[in-house]
Amino acid sequence: WPRIQTAMMDEKSLTVTYKDWRGEPRGSVKKAEAQPGSFGDCIDCNQCVAVCPTGIDIREGPQIGCITCALCIDACDQVMTQVGRPRGLIDYATLEDAELEKAGKPHEPILKTLFRPRTILYSSIWGAIGLAMLFAVGNRTRIDISANHDRNPIYVQLADGHVRNSYTINLRNMENRPRDMAIGMTELNGAIMWSDAGSREAAGKSLVTKVSADSIARLRVFVAAPGVGPVREEFALTVTAIDDAGAKDIDAVFFERPETE
Repeated sequence: WPRIQTAMMDEKSLTVTYKDWRGEPRGSVKKAEAQPGSFGDCIDCNQCVAVCPTGIDIREGPQIGCITCALCIDACDQVMTQVGRPRGLIDYATLEDAELEKAGKPHEPILKTLFRPRTILYSSIWGAIGLAMLFAVGNRTRIDISANHDRNPIYVQLADGHVRNSYTINLRNMENRPRDMAIGMTELNGAIMWSDAGSREAAGKSLVTKVSADSIARLRVFVAAPGVGPVREEFALTVTAIDDAGAKDIDAVFFERPETE
């Protein structure tokens, strides 16, 4: 973020600034009292460094490590109040305002600094990105299917000439309520499916399972298809929510068959 922030800044951008023309040379309160006019307002207490979450010394000038948290401003203002010196030794300021203040001239009004074409454009862009993200989150699919082909064994030849493949399926329910979901198939002619809790005799083109609220359900599914066909055939496993809200997701997988001579 600091790199992005630096790329967007110009001489009119507000940033945390140490007013060196006012603070230098540094010296303790005792030295300043002993030699009036020889030292600036900075008493070299290092409170600005101590409170900085990134450990930089803002008195060395603007740095990429600065996250503009303003903790150094608060710490410095507190110290200035305690020693009876004007606040604002470290403050938000633009480069232009810093030069004007150094020369003893009045700086630009804060509203003019904040509301200008560059800041309005940046605000519009970031606002549009934020709205797009909110729209994407609000309209995302609330269910998800992820299927993996079991590799041991890759397939099993059944006595009736069919071939069986097995898959480990993860069903994700992102709603805060349980949902019934139907698992189905596409593009695999003559295929039937059943789970490890069922049997081939009760198999069909789909099966139904319940997924708890905000959780993932894992089940093993067997798919049997005619043994005649491509050695590796692509098809898809689908999941559909069985409720009024409805939702659907799909995952592409492969059906493996033995090579025929």
